[in-house]
Amino acid sequence: MDNSLDMQFTGDDKDLKYVGQRTVRPDGVDKVTGRARFGADTRLPGMLYGKILRSPHAHARILSIDTSKAEALPGVKAIVTRDDFEDRESEFVPAGEMMVNYRDMVRNIMAREKVLYDGHPVAAVAATSATIAKKALKLIEVSYEVLPHVIDVVEAMAPDAPVLHDDLITEGVDPVPTKGSNVAKRLHFKLGDVAKGFAEADEILEKTFDTKPVHQGYIEPHACLASFSESGTADLWCSTQGQYLVRAHCAKLLGMEISKLRVTPSEIGGGFGGKTVVFLEPVALA
Repeated sequence: MDNSLDMQFTGDDKDLKYVGQRTVRPDGVDKVTGRARFGADTRLPGMLYGKILRSPHAHARILSIDTSKAEALPGVKAIVTRDDFEDRESEFVPAGEMMVNYRDMVRNIMAREKVLYDGHPVAAVAATSATIAKKALKLIEVSYEVLPHVIDVVEAMAPDAPVLHDDLITEGVDPVPTKGSNVAKRLHFKLGDVAKGFAEADEILEKTFDTKPVHQGYIEPHACLASFSESGTADLWCSTQGQYLVRAHCAKLLGMEISKLRVTPSEIGGGFGGKTVVFLEPVALA
C-alpha cells in the first residue's frame, strides 16, 4: 500500500483568499504608526504611580518592615506589604501550559517570612508621581537576617545545602523525608533493559548535560493599571497573554468575586509564555 500523500492544487493562486496572497497583518498599521496601546500606555485622570521595593539578597529572613517614614512622605497614598496578602493553602491550578500553586504564587508576589531570590518584592508604594514613589522606597526600613545560598543546582541538592523552602518535602522518595529539601520531586523513568543494552554495546558513552533556567526575553516589561469603582468593581489593564487567568488568579488571591473584576489585555511587546502568571496585577489591585 502506498501511504504517500499526493496532493494537487488546481486553479490559479489569485483565486485563493490567503494562499499565495500578501496578507495584511491586522495589528501592523497600529504598531508602525504608534497607535497601538501597550501596558504602560493606559492613563486615567488622577491616577497614582507604583514602585516596588525589592530584596537585595538572594536568601534572607525578614525580621521587620517599617513603613512609617514612607507613609509620612507627602504624596504617598498607599503602601503594600506581606500583611496585605493572606497566606494560601497549597492548591494547584492551571496557568497556560503548566500548573501553579496558589501558595507559591502569593509568596512570589510579595515575600513573607523570607526573601527567596535577589529582587523578590518586599513592599510596594503608590504615590501621586513616580518620583515620589521612588523616594518613598528609600524610606522603607527592612531588617534582614541574611542566610547562605547556592546558585548551582548540584550544590543545592547536597544534604548540607542551605534550604530555600523550609517546608518543602521531596515527593517520590521512600521513606518520606522528615525535613525540608531543595528537591521538589523525584521522578524515575525506565524504558527497556538498560543492563542488557550495556552488555551488548560495543562502546558506552556517559555524559552529564545541564541547562540553566532562563526567563523569557520579551522587550516590554510587565505593566498594569488598576481602577476601583465606588460600587466595588475593578478594572485592570495589563500586559498579559491570558486575561482570564489574570482575572481568576487575582480574584482568588485577593478574595474578590470574579464577576466584579474585568481584565483588559493591552498590546503585548513579547511574552513567549512569560506573561501568563500574575506578578504586578494583585499588587496594583491591593
